[in-house]
Amino acid sequence: MDTLQSILLKIMAIKLLGISGSMTTSSYSLKALEYVLNNAKNIHGSEIKVFDLKKNKLPFYDPKLDGDPLVTSSDKENIKKAKFMVQWADAIILATPDYHGSMSGVLKNFLDYFWKEFTGKTFGYICTSHEKGLTVMEQMRTVVRQCYGWSMPYGISTSSHDFDKEGNITNPKLITRLEMLSRDITHYGKIIRDQFILDVSNRIKESYSYIAWDDKK
Repeated sequence: MDTLQSILLKIMAIKLLGISGSMTTSSYSLKALEYVLNNAKNIHGSEIKVFDLKKNKLPFYDPKLDGDPLVTSSDKENIKKAKFMVQWADAIILATPDYHGSMSGVLKNFLDYFWKEFTGKTFGYICTSHEKGLTVMEQMRTVVRQCYGWSMPYGISTSSHDFDKEGNITNPKLITRLEMLSRDITHYGKIIRDQFILDVSNRIKESYSYIAWDDKK
């Protein structure tokens, strides 16, 4: 028999997708992302998935990509997988290294594939940077805002100093921040998801969801 806590966790559960935009084998942003996702699953009952852009390479976005004979079957499968995961997700966490004050090229390319699918979803941000990654996270927020998505009011910055040689997180302050993001995106992500679904179902004309719904046609 389910306990009250397990029932509440099921009710609160959201589908949380992590996008890793690093091409580094031992990626600190990916390790931080995995920590958040695992905490969301084990503590807050979220369903989780990871889409690693190093393992799942996407061709450069082109609106006419579907008809391009040069797109390999592997690329097509990765595009299909990416779209399925984004549509599956209720909330998304974007993780990237800081490349010259911006997000990685592979992450920007990934974001170019979608806009309707981001509507009504809550986004969190992780950036590996020696300069806090503020411009990087602001650029990610700008993309999400243009796609009718919601952003957490803070982001998580990491650096190599937060990890040991084995890739374990050694900075207790970082752990606290990651656990906060895990908790917040689970709870606030569910509230926004539920309200968006309700507004779309009822065709509330006073809500942005009405415009977003029409854009999806």
